[in-house]
Amino acid sequence: MFRRLKWILLLATVLVADADWSRFRGPNGTGVSDDTGIPAEFGPDKNVVWKTELPDGLSSPVFGEDAIFLTGFEGDTLFTIAMDRESGRIRWRREIKRKRAGQLREPNNPASPSAVTDGRNVYSFFQDAGLVGYGPDGNELWRVPLGPFNNPMGLGASPILAEGKIIQVCDSETGSFMLAIDKETGKTVWRHDRPIALRGFSTPVLWRPEGGELQFVSAGSYSLAGYSVATGKRIWWVDALTWQLKPTPVIEGDYAYVLGWAGRADLGQQQDVPTFEETLKAFDKNADGALSQDEATAAIGDRVGNDWASFDLDLNQTMNEREWVHHRRKGKVVNSVQKIKIGGQGDMTETAVVWKYHKSLPNVPSPLLYGDVLYMVKDGGIFTALNKETGAVLKQGRLRDAMDRYFSSPVAADGKIFTASEPGVVSVLRPGAEWEVIAVSDFEDTIHATPVITDGKLYIRTKSALYCFAESASSGG
Repeated sequence: MFRRLKWILLLATVLVADADWSRFRGPNGTGVSDDTGIPAEFGPDKNVVWKTELPDGLSSPVFGEDAIFLTGFEGDTLFTIAMDRESGRIRWRREIKRKRAGQLREPNNPASPSAVTDGRNVYSFFQDAGLVGYGPDGNELWRVPLGPFNNPMGLGASPILAEGKIIQVCDSETGSFMLAIDKETGKTVWRHDRPIALRGFSTPVLWRPEGGELQFVSAGSYSLAGYSVATGKRIWWVDALTWQLKPTPVIEGDYAYVLGWAGRADLGQQQDVPTFEETLKAFDKNADGALSQDEATAAIGDRVGNDWASFDLDLNQTMNEREWVHHRRKGKVVNSVQKIKIGGQGDMTETAVVWKYHKSLPNVPSPLLYGDVLYMVKDGGIFTALNKETGAVLKQGRLRDAMDRYFSSPVAADGKIFTASEPGVVSVLRPGAEWEVIAVSDFEDTIHATPVITDGKLYIRTKSALYCFAESASSGG
């Protein structure tokens, strides 16, 4: 009886923590809060509860019992920062000196992944350092060095917490893997290679089938898959995705809504690429069993010379069979947002896909499922609402005051949707099949982080500060 009560209390604690925005994009990565009283009108001088200046960083804030946690960087110093939830005061700031500078492509930076918290402790991931855990007072619990990584864009997936394990996905052109770390000891519980994965940035979400074990669902190259939290074993998969995944899936019941966009994978750009054996017979002039850059250019075309590293994944100046297989697979995939029935055993590709939609797809922002509508925001301020059951377009239009690039994902609460463009324009929309913009705020400061809604407040991180907003707050903070 005591063990059963202890398990119930532990489960309740996990659920409360997750509902309180303890990970990237809040409750299981949905971006949706049950909070009410969230202001529609706010800005640097309106409805400000407090504002705290911060070092640069793209990570979104996560919330513990009484603290807010973020990451940042200055030069070669990586920060994990704890702030007071009520006042915004910085409680502590811990530093790690990075010993290398991994690959990055604008606007990614060394503090992109969001942290995760169990309510008291916080766990951060940096591509140039690895995973690190801190206690409530900022005492370092453990450190797990990871990397370097062969990802030309830089890593972006955030850690998640499940059953006492910190789970981190590290997808790259070569050497992709995922691992689970015991949150108390920092010891590796399991680690598995992801041989078919290329560069990836999607943060996993959790799902438990009826009567089954807890799984984490990860979107990676070509495939959406469910893995055992306990062992990391792949349980089921659906090979229906494009080759580069940035957005985080959204799960409702036994269905996932998965968005993926990668260059040269739009509808109509697919091609039938010959096998490696056939290609070697035609183009391997020196008969070394691989393709040099010149030989690959003859086989594929001039675009090889413009982006050789995307073909020579291990950077050894030739294309081998693995790299050619990826080239073939890239030629067949199609960018899409889709509804997928999740679960089962083994390869579920033939029966799992409910619908697909191929147009006006975002690159980075995750989709938002709010009510019966799936929303997406794309560069240029193109905002799309889809029927979640059929994938039919309900309304598509431009956010006229924010026709810019988007990296922040939309979030929702209190009958409002919040989107933030890169230049710092936040649009507030009334949701529905005929959505409409009801307010616009210009922060005049770059925004890449995803907003947070908790405690009846709205939190927005810009390049230079974290803002807290509430109805009827004193102007100016």
